[in-house]
Amino acid sequence: MSSFRFVTATTVLKIAVVVGALSFLAACSEEKKAEAPDVVRPVKVAEIGAPDEGRKLVYSGAVKARTEMNLGFRVSGKITERLVNVGDRVSPGAVLARLDPVDYKLALTRAEADLSSARKQVEITDLAYRRAQTLAAQNVTSQSTLEQASLSRDQAVSSLQSAESALEQARNQVAYSDLKSDQNGIVTTVSADVGQVVSAGTPVVTVAVDGEKEVQIAVPEMDVSHFQPGKQVSASFWAANTTVLTGKVREVAQSADAQSRTFSVRVSLPEDQRVLLGMTATIEAKADNAVPAFSVPLAALGEKDGKKVVWVVDRQKGTVSSRPVEVVDFSDDGARISKGLSTGVLVVSAGTQFMREDMKVRLPETVTSRFGSVNSLTTASVAP
Repeated sequence: MSSFRFVTATTVLKIAVVVGALSFLAACSEEKKAEAPDVVRPVKVAEIGAPDEGRKLVYSGAVKARTEMNLGFRVSGKITERLVNVGDRVSPGAVLARLDPVDYKLALTRAEADLSSARKQVEITDLAYRRAQTLAAQNVTSQSTLEQASLSRDQAVSSLQSAESALEQARNQVAYSDLKSDQNGIVTTVSADVGQVVSAGTPVVTVAVDGEKEVQIAVPEMDVSHFQPGKQVSASFWAANTTVLTGKVREVAQSADAQSRTFSVRVSLPEDQRVLLGMTATIEAKADNAVPAFSVPLAALGEKDGKKVVWVVDRQKGTVSSRPVEVVDFSDDGARISKGLSTGVLVVSAGTQFMREDMKVRLPETVTSRFGSVNSLTTASVAP
């Protein structure tokens, strides 16, 4: 009996020790939980720079001459010579191409013969009229014969005038077989070549006339209202990136292109030797209703209670709070905010869905020094 009681007492003692150890561990765990600090979340931030000047409209186009002549023959025929190539400079009177003139020279020869015949006829009828006058004065012939001779002479004179006009026309036809330039310029396009039969007026050579240059751009219908004749715009060039000129809108198409559904806008450029025909140009203009606004990354924009908000970081306290903002529009960089922000404010630029009021966050150590004097949107990220 005593042995049983000894085993039982030993077992009870072991159980008491285990229970005590477990209680001690539980107390330590609760103490550690109580002493654990709040989680400080690292964040990606952006410092708001100075407001922009409003929405900018940027379109690309090509430099063209203000006046381009599509030159074609004034008569039809087969091209026998092409004397210019693309890029050649031409002057007034320079021959650009020629037609086969054989038929027109034959017509000229016939017109010359017709004129010679008409002149002989005038001489004959004039002699007959004079003879009739003499005979009528001597009462040898009747008055009607004199009148008939007068009419024959007048008819011959009219035929002579018609023959002279036909000869002049034939000479012009021969001259028109040579296609000539009447302006100083540069050949930009050749549309027909030797051996091709063309009709009168068919474009053969395009010449860009020396003088004012301009940029042609295609503007979609939502922005065409911001381009009115006389509006000043900025023009820059890919091939001469240091060249920036102030242009002026000269012409706005009143109907959209049937395929692209865009409107053609022509911008006049000031004279500058660095600007060459065919160069790619970028036209930049301000929207007429432009509103200065602050740019923020699109990820910085959140929503709370049905309103657009951004989460602003308090540099001193290291906490965040929501701030209602008014979004003007969206740009390539993100959202443009007109109300609710100011220069120098730090906003959370990623993970806004995890933010809550007065939540402690950890900022990059370089935020102040890196972003303190910037004038544009800049971002920084912090590794967890």
